[in-house]
Amino acid sequence: METIGRAVELGRSGDVGTAQRQLVSLWQEVGPTGDPFHHCTLAHYLADLLDHPAEALIWDIRALDAAASLSDERAQAHHQSLQVAGFYPSLHLNIADNFRCLSAFGAAAEHICAAEERSEALPDDGYGRMIRTAIDEVRAAIDRRETARRDSAPGGS
Repeated sequence: METIGRAVELGRSGDVGTAQRQLVSLWQEVGPTGDPFHHCTLAHYLADLLDHPAEALIWDIRALDAAASLSDERAQAHHQSLQVAGFYPSLHLNIADNFRCLSAFGAAAEHICAAEERSEALPDDGYGRMIRTAIDEVRAAIDRRETARRDSAPGGS
């Protein structure tokens, strides 16, 4: 997790290419039967570093799939406060936003509904408010049939 964190920080500081390469290398190191917590985390952060919504969508779906295999006990081994239910709003939000950018509005609507339905699992803090705000923004963009990248969306640029 420390290695993942260092790669994410590289991406956030502007060295997106190195961060992407490091996360992909870690993904390969973990392997297909590796720890679902690592899979979920790696795929989620890698998707945030990709500019093209189709590429990001692949990794966001991998993150969602990994979350389905993840237990609260495993997540809490990393940090005691984590609950897998709290991952789902963000995971569905990201998938919805990628589908929206690809003009797949029906699929986007399904995932934004899932994000809304699961948002009660979000904490009442800055992170929870940020995800709830993004859910509202993506819902509105879907309703308006907008495909432009949101200014507040994570990404490689």
